[in-house]
Amino acid sequence: MIQKITLSFFKVFLLFGIILFTESNTYAQSIVPDILTFDRICAGGAANPTYRASFTYTGYQTGTTFEVELSDKAGSFTTPTSTTTVNVIDDAANKKTIVFSIPSDIVGSDTYALRIKSSGGQPASGTFSSSTTKKLFPIYYKIHDQQYTINNFNGSAAICSGGSYVLSIDPDSTNPVNDSPTKYPSLSYNWYRFNGETTLPTLVQGNGGPTYTVTTPGTYYVETNYGTCTSLSYSNRVDVISSTSGSSVTISSSLGNPFCSSGTGTVLTATSGNSYVWKKDGAVITGATNRTYSTNESGVYTVDVDFGGCKASGSINLQSNNSFEASIDAEDGYQLAEGETITVSVTTDADAVTYEWYLNGNLIPNETSRSYVVAVKGNYTVKVSQASGCISTREFSFRINGEPGNATVIPNIIKLGGLIPYWDIPDEYKNANTKVMIISSNGDMVLDVVNYQGDWPQNNIDLKNVNPVYYYVIQGDAGEKKGSITVIK
Repeated sequence: MIQKITLSFFKVFLLFGIILFTESNTYAQSIVPDILTFDRICAGGAANPTYRASFTYTGYQTGTTFEVELSDKAGSFTTPTSTTTVNVIDDAANKKTIVFSIPSDIVGSDTYALRIKSSGGQPASGTFSSSTTKKLFPIYYKIHDQQYTINNFNGSAAICSGGSYVLSIDPDSTNPVNDSPTKYPSLSYNWYRFNGETTLPTLVQGNGGPTYTVTTPGTYYVETNYGTCTSLSYSNRVDVISSTSGSSVTISSSLGNPFCSSGTGTVLTATSGNSYVWKKDGAVITGATNRTYSTNESGVYTVDVDFGGCKASGSINLQSNNSFEASIDAEDGYQLAEGETITVSVTTDADAVTYEWYLNGNLIPNETSRSYVVAVKGNYTVKVSQASGCISTREFSFRINGEPGNATVIPNIIKLGGLIPYWDIPDEYKNANTKVMIISSNGDMVLDVVNYQGDWPQNNIDLKNVNPVYYYVIQGDAGEKKGSITVIK
């Protein structure tokens, strides 16, 4: 009996020791952040301030480094972002302050978090709280911090009764001068209706895009969305009035919507007015100022119509049913070994499908199946065409690289239909110190490179009824070489 009791006590003691040892190792390392002295980060702008994060730590080896890590815009550390460490201050033993700045390309949000990460593959820990004890707070980088224009810097517009009008942030321009924020895709915008000097403005579209559709008269402007951070990134005001003349705008598609195109595309026609400005997906289409616009592309098309006393906008979400699914299994840039061949195949759901294969712009005769056996390097294209229903074509291009050639002489004839349809030259001329130039018989420079790779011509050469002649000049460490090249089928 005594032996059994002693053994049981030993097991309990051993188990307690294991638990104690495990717990002591689990909590051997710790990071305790101080409360932050700020409740938001408003970086960028003219001042572009830096920020400080202080913390104490225990259990880390000598030489361990630390950095401030940034969550994603929703506060999650699944895919964190490193900040830039400007300085590290040793406040005391086991206490540091990191001076840091944030990346300029972050997407601004009110729900970011910060934490300390240690080096050496050790886990990150120590999430900071702001001075209000909240762990999530606003972080914005003011990558654009000056005034800009909307509505072509026109301070007034008129919408027709029952119509609408699209206000847009103007692109970069020199006359008038406009530094547009739209060149920074990470930015979003808050659109407001001005309510006078003594009343707060009305937010009509928050965290939106660079356009806003006005349906109610009023005075409108836009600010770049930097949350509660102050900035100078805002627009001029536009007074939008209502007019009883004119009408709302509609857009019709000549081939319906969705449309099936077999050539020139569908014709979009707007309600008749005095002038027109067409846009696709919010961007002005250069030169599209007529009542009609032809297109083969899907997208959201908008037209601003000036009726002479008011303006209205209409839009259509144009969809094409031309498309069919297709894919290719080619590896672009594949290195083809000497004597090797690879099979490239197309997969598609097209009806009555046909295939055309091209090498360096030249049609490869008698190759009309979904697969092609590649034996030489070059630029390949396959055209996949659907011949029934909506007639349409898709193209896939890929490049196959090959091992350097073993030419011993400079050839003066190349045969496009041969096994190796390129002008290859000895390796001694293929280096960064050697310049290779090829000039047509008309005096046009068709190639001017260094470190030539033996891959000319890459584009289609129209042989017509005459075999064209080109002239080459090679200048480098091996001296200068000149001669002619005749291209034959």
